[in-house]
Amino acid sequence: MAITASGITVNLGGKPILQEVGAQIRPGEVLGLIGPNGAGKTTLLRVLAALLVPERGSVDYDGASARALGRGTLARRVAFLAQGGEAPSALSVEALVGLGRLPHRRPFADAGDADREAIWRALTLCDVAGFAGRAVGTLSGGERRRVLLARALAVEAPYLLADEPLAGLDPQHQLDTLQLLRRISGEGTGVVVVLHDLTLAARFCDRLLLLDHGRLIAEGAPAAVLDDSRLAQVFDIQAIRGSHAGEPFLLPWRTLDNGKTAS
Repeated sequence: MAITASGITVNLGGKPILQEVGAQIRPGEVLGLIGPNGAGKTTLLRVLAALLVPERGSVDYDGASARALGRGTLARRVAFLAQGGEAPSALSVEALVGLGRLPHRRPFADAGDADREAIWRALTLCDVAGFAGRAVGTLSGGERRRVLLARALAVEAPYLLADEPLAGLDPQHQLDTLQLLRRISGEGTGVVVVLHDLTLAARFCDRLLLLDHGRLIAEGAPAAVLDDSRLAQVFDIQAIRGSHAGEPFLLPWRTLDNGKTAS
């Protein structure tokens, strides 16, 4: 059981965005997509969500293609949190999160008990239940981001693909969000998350997939992927490493200039 992508190649506007990239999303783990700006992370996530068809390559969902599954089944199987996260400003928070239940309902059918339970569970998990009656337009950027994550969680899909879910969040809610993703992965959900914070990626992800210029540079455990040579090669940085409470960490510390440490 897994989402398996093989040989994914994407060109946009004549520019190569992804080149022969493979990935596997397994139930019960958090896979972090990392890499510099423009590395192809969002494009790969959109391919995995069947929102973008690659020029070459394939994606299988537990052994079936998106076409074989159909849009309805795929929408119940894969939840997607987009990077932009726009929503009608007049819509209530509860109604917005309720949109995550549409794949489970017949057209024009009212929400049932299972839908209402899923909506409130998602609102509570994302610490936005207190906003349920508010209009989306009254929320801050960070609050809106948490509400949109709640909408994705309300799908209760076996796979969650989240594009920069920490964008705009304060430190508390960044940690809360990653702890939540760890929690749902522990319950069996396969989670893919695009992250820019290497410290958090190293701490909270089971595996990392490192992209650069549309190519897969490395995949594996965080400690193996984020070694000193790759930090220098891909990110042009040095990092400080240590441990706290038995957990290793790395902290980006200096930029590099032609192999020389910046002052």
